[in-house]
Amino acid sequence: MDITTDGPTLALHGDFDVRSTFRVRTALYDHLDAHGQVVVDLTDVDTVDVTALKVLAFATRQASIEGHHLVLRGAGPAVRRLLHLSHLIRVVDLDRVTA
Repeated sequence: MDITTDGPTLALHGDFDVRSTFRVRTALYDHLDAHGQVVVDLTDVDTVDVTALKVLAFATRQASIEGHHLVLRGAGPAVRRLLHLSHLIRVVDLDRVTA
């Protein structure tokens, strides 16, 4: 998992799974502290699992509690399907631009 930043955007590249959740969680919370409104770009994510999506869902809730905002961009069909199957779609905010 590679993580790059461009202003308020945190772009993830590679496999986002249980092995990379600690790195992503740390980068995500640091980025939220610095910017307040963060876009997590999933365009270059090859695979994702439910554990990884739970990190994003929890961060979305925590950001909201702290007055911040987190949105997911570039969620492809597989990611969207897993969000629906896990019911985490109810928690996260998806950018409505087509992936």
